[in-house]
Amino acid sequence: MKVAQAALLSSDLAAQAEEIGQKFARLRRARQVKQADAALRAGLSRNTAYRIEKGDPGLAVGQLLRYLDAISPGARLESLLLETDPALKTLVSREATQRVRGLTAAELDELDF
Repeated sequence: MKVAQAALLSSDLAAQAEEIGQKFARLRRARQVKQADAALRAGLSRNTAYRIEKGDPGLAVGQLLRYLDAISPGARLESLLLETDPALKTLVSREATQRVRGLTAAELDELDF
């Protein structure tokens, strides 16, 4: 009989699993690797890659490690959890939004053709 692992977890542990999945997805996007390509490199199905990034707790640790190695070769699980990958710093700067102040009435009149 198949048991859903998520049903056996407390809400805190389920949240942790989801957070780990989000870290995988964020690292993959930072490295600009498509999910299907990462799955192929790791020898996993695309559905398994999707489940990893959603934080499915029913996956084997070996699958997680293979997926990590496919996204960032040589990376350790510790670097994923601590988010120390240099690509993540680049992603943060790309995502950073800059506040733009509104133009004054005089500036708007100046730009009016």
